[in-house]
Amino acid sequence: MSIKKSSCLIIFYFLILTANAQLLSGQNNRWHIQNDGSSIRWDINGKIPHEDHIEMSGEKVSLWVKYGLDSVGRSSVNRTLVFPTFRVLPVSTRSHISYFFSDNDLPRFYINNRLLQLDLSKGRKTGNLPYVVKSITQGGIMRIYAEGGTPTLAKIERSFFPSVNRPLALENFTFTNVTHEAITVSMEYLKKEIRTNPERSTPVAHSVMMASFEDGTRTLEPGATTTFSVYYLASNTLQKETPIHPQQEEQKREERVNAILNLLQLETPETVLNTAFNFAKIRATESIFKTKGGYMHAPGGLSYYAAVWANDQAEYINPFFGFLGDSIANLSAMNTYRLFAEYMNPEYKPLPSSIIAEGISTWQGAKDRGDAAMIAYGASRYALTFGNIDSARKLWPLIKWCLHYNQTKMNNAGVVASDSDELEGRFPSGKANLSTNSLYYDALVSSAMLAQNLDEPFAAVKLYQQQAAALKKNIEKYFGGNVQGFDTYKYYEDNDVLRAWICLPLTMGILDRKDATIAALFSPKLWTADGLATEAGKETFWDRSTLYALRGVLQAGETEKAMAYLKYYSNRRLLGEHVPYPVEAYPEGNQRHLSAESGLYCRIYTEGLFGMRPTGFSSFDCTPRLPKNWSQMSLKNIHSFGRVFSLTVNRVSADKLKISVQQNGESFKEYMIEEGVTKQIIL
Repeated sequence: MSIKKSSCLIIFYFLILTANAQLLSGQNNRWHIQNDGSSIRWDINGKIPHEDHIEMSGEKVSLWVKYGLDSVGRSSVNRTLVFPTFRVLPVSTRSHISYFFSDNDLPRFYINNRLLQLDLSKGRKTGNLPYVVKSITQGGIMRIYAEGGTPTLAKIERSFFPSVNRPLALENFTFTNVTHEAITVSMEYLKKEIRTNPERSTPVAHSVMMASFEDGTRTLEPGATTTFSVYYLASNTLQKETPIHPQQEEQKREERVNAILNLLQLETPETVLNTAFNFAKIRATESIFKTKGGYMHAPGGLSYYAAVWANDQAEYINPFFGFLGDSIANLSAMNTYRLFAEYMNPEYKPLPSSIIAEGISTWQGAKDRGDAAMIAYGASRYALTFGNIDSARKLWPLIKWCLHYNQTKMNNAGVVASDSDELEGRFPSGKANLSTNSLYYDALVSSAMLAQNLDEPFAAVKLYQQQAAALKKNIEKYFGGNVQGFDTYKYYEDNDVLRAWICLPLTMGILDRKDATIAALFSPKLWTADGLATEAGKETFWDRSTLYALRGVLQAGETEKAMAYLKYYSNRRLLGEHVPYPVEAYPEGNQRHLSAESGLYCRIYTEGLFGMRPTGFSSFDCTPRLPKNWSQMSLKNIHSFGRVFSLTVNRVSADKLKISVQQNGESFKEYMIEEGVTKQIIL
């Protein structure tokens, strides 16, 4: 690069960072991190009005809670219960049953025989006890802390959570007497059953029960506590349901959340990053449903359940599960690929984009979205990272089929054609798009390594390597270009507006246009308060592109730039106005907490910050990107490459790093490297 061109780029970067400086620093947090590092708290303190929503999932239920306070402090809590394996007709992606319940549906509570007015939407009524919310916490279980009475007679803790393994969600109310005299607390009996129409139900009519648990009146001495519960249950055989134990269910939920938190632990000097990573692990891993088609990870969001997608599951989340070590997550990953493999065909017709309704049907409404590239990319990376040769052999036929499918779609320019992309026509993608081709390129690179580890013929390994090299050149020729003043990529042949997905080549190790691409990504044309705009000049954003971009910029070696935006994004999603997870999109979906996006957030660290690129069943390339002001960072309890190990990176000097690999708490391999150098680690 010439001195003149280098100087221009430096000035250009300075102008971009200056333009975004106010944006990056202008955050006003609503929430704060608690001492445990895995929960957050909103102390009300007059910061109203405000409302938000959160989703929590178990194997048989998703609980979506919308909560908030109006301008005078009146509370509102609404819950939507989704039961993914309770289906109705006609068969479709959204044919699960779901029901909505507000605070008005709850049984009534009394303190000293005076009604505790939970739902204040119509104002406080004379003679009723006010219910005053003081704080709310999130940490796998949502808890609302409130007071009842004027002056306060009792403190009230409400907890909302899904059952770990039953079609059941619960709400526990714990009352604590804070007076110097005995008080009485009562909950009325309530039992409400809703039954679906038999002619629309499959295989039989479904019942949803909302009911109180252990209602009645109890006397509390000063300082004493008691707990009442309300449950929401779906069943086809209510008369045969096993007993419900609300406090045991809450304990099981806590244990499940803690088990996820104990896996793949991130330790950096930045508490916000560590905590955001913890939350993302929860959302990424909890949304796995036990269906008649096996364990199925699903996006959620009140719409997408008991189904798998070529992008969300095969591409986004499964490569993360290869690092995590959760047994249910790995079962769901293998099941995703098994389900898609059932649709391989000798004619090489497109695979479905989604397999729905517990595996019995498909959706392909956007035709070929580049799904075979998504699947080949995710499956080959997962097979290498998981490090189990038997699992890899099961995945290999699907991977080979997908690779060959893409070869059949090559156009005259030597790039892969597809009908659309993962945005399914929401934005133009031409006849061949950068997303499909970037994914296919990386799939070829990974598959060449996988073939070698599976002792496939050398000719097959060489073929994939040659195809990858040719495609890389053709990506540059076909997509490389100047778009709105940046020498980056056209998303499709005649594209003349910047698109967020220009970040994808960076995540695949294609760095030919990295400087201009990064400049475009962080320019005011694409970067917004919520991350990357899908297209320059449009308000629409999808977190998935921002998450890919942050990983790609780290992989490209622009650590300090990436960290500034990663800290901003993490702070906004964890402690801002809509918390605590990455979201899907806006305006579409109202920023739903779809689960696979949380997996993409975690991959910023495994593949971006720590630079872990799988190369074999027991090996990976490591290119750590330790920020200049950090002395150390660690990923602990990694379950990948057939091992359980930890990885620590220390700064030895301004330009030297030490990589330490630990097993059983002891370092067994250490490597000294120059900053920016890739080191192959063999376990």
